[in-house]
Amino acid sequence: MGLSKWASLVLILQFFFPIPTLSNAHLTPDELVEIPVLFLDFAKKQELVDYMVAIRRKIHENPELGFEEFETSKLIRDELDHMGIPYKYPVAVTGVIGFIGTSKPPFVALRADMDALAIEESVEWEHKSKIPGKMHACGHDAHVAMLLGAAKILQEHRNYLQGTVVLVFQPAEEGGGGAKKMLETGVLENVDAIFGLHLSSDTPIGTVSSRAGPILAGSGLFEAVITGRGGHAALPQHTIDPILAASNVIVSLQLLVSREADPLDSQVVTVAKFQGGGAFNVIPDSVTIGGTFRAFSKDSFSQLKQRIEEVVIRQAGVQRCNATIDFHVNGKPFYPVTVNNKDLHDHFRKVIGDMLGINNIKEREPLMGAEDFSFFAEKIPGYFYYLGMKDEKHGKVSLSHSPYYTVNEDALPYGAAMQASLAVRYLLRNEPTSTSSEASFRDEL
Repeated sequence: MGLSKWASLVLILQFFFPIPTLSNAHLTPDELVEIPVLFLDFAKKQELVDYMVAIRRKIHENPELGFEEFETSKLIRDELDHMGIPYKYPVAVTGVIGFIGTSKPPFVALRADMDALAIEESVEWEHKSKIPGKMHACGHDAHVAMLLGAAKILQEHRNYLQGTVVLVFQPAEEGGGGAKKMLETGVLENVDAIFGLHLSSDTPIGTVSSRAGPILAGSGLFEAVITGRGGHAALPQHTIDPILAASNVIVSLQLLVSREADPLDSQVVTVAKFQGGGAFNVIPDSVTIGGTFRAFSKDSFSQLKQRIEEVVIRQAGVQRCNATIDFHVNGKPFYPVTVNNKDLHDHFRKVIGDMLGINNIKEREPLMGAEDFSFFAEKIPGYFYYLGMKDEKHGKVSLSHSPYYTVNEDALPYGAAMQASLAVRYLLRNEPTSTSSEASFRDEL
């Protein structure tokens, strides 16, 4: 952005955000439209682009698993210190909560997840993971870099914020329920809305995709141990075969979706683990099976859980075996359905439409994948969207959770500008109505 254009942005923002008070009534529609456009121009400045790229690559080289993100958290805190942004730490072991603005209502939160995956990186490049068996294969390194980029944009204009932007750097998204643990601390209890994003390798760069209502499924794990009596394969009459019992259990579990679920109510049961026996001629004493189940409503999810337990235990009994089942809710809590708030969907379309043009906002079909942003959206009006990074000139990008996953860093300015714009415009359209929640929230700063 040229100096004259940046000067015009400062003048516009000074007009938008008169001190000490700000009212949306003071703004014309044209002035509101300008904020996302000018923030995107600011995010594309080479200095800020280079900053986000450097942050992302540093995190990528040093991936950390859920609740182990100590160095990532330290990097974030160092950057917030450098920007002069106050924060609370630790939150849920390694999480960081930053605050920009007045420390008064309304409060709008922006979330980035920090953890990596237990995957050996197969991409050969200068900034390949230095930690064996660990890799940022889902873009969380980029999510952190974009939120720090958004923080720079917002901090640059902190004196004009009539409300508070809450920066949520979250641990353990990949199965650990980090969002749930952050909520349990109470630090977000006065937040009015929260926005989260995820990079998408199947959405073109310069576009976004999302939808109102359910966008991602609720998900849970199960593991069952089916016990019989082992023996020699030549004498099956003297055994109680747990492999046969487990096979019948797996087939019966598939009938829960095909014959018990409403065909218009999407559900999935997948058995992805089968362990039993170590010799070709020995029937083992027990077999362990495990998998996931998913649904798009609380009622369907609860019904599916109940039926999985019934089928495992009763079908094993038909084959004279005993069975126990564990849903691992302590270590890996059930993820709720991710539901996008309708009012925030309208807000998203207006803000991002002003930035990219309404035609670059794509309607996304619901996915059976799960996201622990759902814990936030269950307690706070929330909105989750996908940021495009597909670009044919960069070649095909592997899907997330692949050892060949890469990030198109050209998408970073878009994510930073979008998060900052969504927060600023949210504060503009939500005038403070009371200060009743101020004291308890300020205690958390």
